[in-house]
Amino acid sequence: MLWIALFALIGAVVLLCLVPPVSRDALVHHLNLPKRYLEHGGIYEMPGLSFSYFPMNLDLLYIIPLGFGNDIAPKFIHFAFALATAGLIHGYLKPRVGKSYALIGALFFLSLPIIVKLSITVYVDLGLVFFSTAALLLLFRWMETGFGFGSLTGSAVCCGLAMGTKYNGLVVCCLLTLIVPWIYAVHGQDRRNRRHRLWKSVGFGVLYLAVAASVFSPWMIRNWIWKGNPVYPLYNSVFNPPETVAANPGPKRKPGAFRRIFTHRSAMYQESEGQVLLLPVRIFFQGKDGSGQYFDGRLNPFLLMFTVLAFVGMSGKGRPSGRSDSSEAMGSSDSRGGEKETWISGQKKILLAFSVLYFLAAVFSTVLRIRYLVPMVPPLVILSVFGMKNSMDFLERTFVESRRLVPVIAGAALTVCFGLNAQYVLTQFRVVDPLSYLSGEVDRDAYITRYRPEYPVMQYANHHLPADARILFVFMGKRGYYLDRPYQLDGEGAASLLMKVAGESETPGAMLERLRAMGITHIMLQSDIFNRWVIEDWPKEKRLLLEGFLRSRTTLVHSHHRYGLLALAAP
Repeated sequence: MLWIALFALIGAVVLLCLVPPVSRDALVHHLNLPKRYLEHGGIYEMPGLSFSYFPMNLDLLYIIPLGFGNDIAPKFIHFAFALATAGLIHGYLKPRVGKSYALIGALFFLSLPIIVKLSITVYVDLGLVFFSTAALLLLFRWMETGFGFGSLTGSAVCCGLAMGTKYNGLVVCCLLTLIVPWIYAVHGQDRRNRRHRLWKSVGFGVLYLAVAASVFSPWMIRNWIWKGNPVYPLYNSVFNPPETVAANPGPKRKPGAFRRIFTHRSAMYQESEGQVLLLPVRIFFQGKDGSGQYFDGRLNPFLLMFTVLAFVGMSGKGRPSGRSDSSEAMGSSDSRGGEKETWISGQKKILLAFSVLYFLAAVFSTVLRIRYLVPMVPPLVILSVFGMKNSMDFLERTFVESRRLVPVIAGAALTVCFGLNAQYVLTQFRVVDPLSYLSGEVDRDAYITRYRPEYPVMQYANHHLPADARILFVFMGKRGYYLDRPYQLDGEGAASLLMKVAGESETPGAMLERLRAMGITHIMLQSDIFNRWVIEDWPKEKRLLLEGFLRSRTTLVHSHHRYGLLALAAP
């Protein structure tokens, strides 16, 4: 039954993948940059696109199918990392809790709403999940196999690959570098003296960081050459401090991390301090795709509940009674079984600590979205399976005389748990609507236009503008993948290039000259947001200047819904 559910899930995900890419970050970054590199013949600097300085391990893999004109295959590359992570979870759990629970763990992971959502999109998060999970589980192997260099080095390599996949991997590296010396200090076999053991623990941590950094180093070297900052655009004020400092700026006391989060969520979503404090719980119950307030993604409440049960004593007096199934599954002798139980207990604590610390690092450093938290999902899934087994053992001991109730209760709980995930998968068939595309009811252009109304305007530009045209993107969401002409992003707010040009000009003709001098030949914009921005943020005199410029120095050459393409007048 579990295998049938697993193959049904994989089949559903495959169907959901077989449509043209329309997800935001795929069109902004993960397909767009590989496409530009292919057109250019190699990696090159794109100063106007800050995201082009991100590490790109997975994005470079996407170049292969793009080179053959296939932009759907990258979804399957991304999905493959989800399958590989499920394999890691299964491989870790099978010798510890048995093959049935291991299969439940793999299925639970793959069917989680956030994993399903990522599996059908061209992102890189699942690569980060795979490498971070592999790094963590290799540390457990290092612990169990006598602290040899092979597993430690392998873990560090995976950690470096995680950093090279996405900058969130830096958090993973920091946590694992701290975990390495802790593991050896607690579980190491070197008993000669405490100081020697301490220094050896630190040495392992330094070695781990050095190997991980060396694997990540190509991206750091690239950014150092281009920007003088190995992790650009992160911490740029540290690596490239401003040349001038305001005189007597006075003391500035920055609000604490929690205060910043509360201020943001209170202003944006009118949430109370109590609601903010409950964020670690709410993410499991209130997730919703497309909603910033509700974390733009979904998990599963049982992921939290079963994780808690992994640490709750379920025997009559709060301790496991008799020989554990884990020891039996691993085929250990009584003494080895006790040692394995100690390792498993320590590993469960590490899994929990990693998840909690990663959550705190993510929530205090960026906008809280489920997608940014996915490296902690596999550890929580593993803990959930331990919690499921604890629950099952408890039920078997409690209903000794009514054993028929045990599978009924367990089956009901798993049905509700996986039912929530199945409901999400079915919902995606309504959202993505792959059948209308696969059946030929709608063609590729019509399908993309349904989700990205700017697409016809870009297609017009591709077919009618000269190859040397350069387009200024204004409120286009940075989605440039479907545009085959060079473009430049307009900045936001005061950083807007258009606002800067207007501020430095006195006449519409001067605005035209400045834009032409920058190589700009066209403007592509979203009219509703653009009009509201001009009315609300522009000074009256500059607003009148812009209106005159648009009226006398530009021509609307094509539009679709709220998107338009303007041609600048000849110089």
